Amino acid sequence: MTALDVRELHTMEDLDTISRLYAEIWGTAADSPPVSAEVMRALSHAGNYVAGAYEQGHLVGASVGFYGDPVGTTLHSHITGASQGRGIGLALKLHQRRWALDRGLKRITWTYDPLIRRNAYFNLVKLGARPEEYLRSFYGAMDDAINGGDESDRVLTAWDLAAPAGPYTFDLPADTAHGVRDHGGRPAVVPSDARTVLIDLPDDIESLRRTDPGAAREWRLAVRHVLSGLLAEGARVTGFHERRSYVVHRTTP
Repeated sequence: MTALDVRELHTMEDLDTISRLYAEIWGTAADSPPVSAEVMRALSHAGNYVAGAYEQGHLVGASVGFYGDPVGTTLHSHITGASQGRGIGLALKLHQRRWALDRGLKRITWTYDPLIRRNAYFNLVKLGARPEEYLRSFYGAMDDAINGGDESDRVLTAWDLAAPAGPYTFDLPADTAHGVRDHGGRPAVVPSDARTVLIDLPDDIESLRRTDPGAAREWRLAVRHVLSGLLAEGARVTGFHERRSYVVHRTTP
């Protein structure tokens, strides 16, 4: 892999480049990216986090974050976009981690779509972050190429910067049971009172939204019902099993 140069960005020229990259990744018009250069300029000038990753002089990823709650302890990473498969997302996250630690922060939070398997694996296994709260239709209706046709459910995820770096692996308890099981490409909700619950995810929810919107909707509702219910009752997501399933542990019988 070519060495990456990850650095903070401040000028309008650089921020315009980020906005064009975001528009390309999210499949929006060039004049309506997920975050505008003007907003990034204001965030950067106010001391927040705006950084880009360069490969052979070309911008291949970028991340934008701002200080969050609790004040003085948290950076909220609002958006990160990168080319897939070359370690760019990880390089951005590690740069973001160093930036936060240099400023005395203790954790980084962000939201992601809980149905996207590669993001769940990256966040939970590679980084060791943990979902804390299920947010239903968090951004309202979205019409970009990634989210279009589905509700914008997200999980709020926290990365404890004091914890050792990943990857994170573990053994499942013997009494683990499924709460949502993949059954021939569709979700089957399985009521269970097991202390440790597995929640399967679809193979590729983004493709499924295009090829079978009905099945995609079933997955959204099944995972929403089970994962949001478990988190609301105080359960903790403790891992991601075999790149497919959330591992959720009930803290009380």
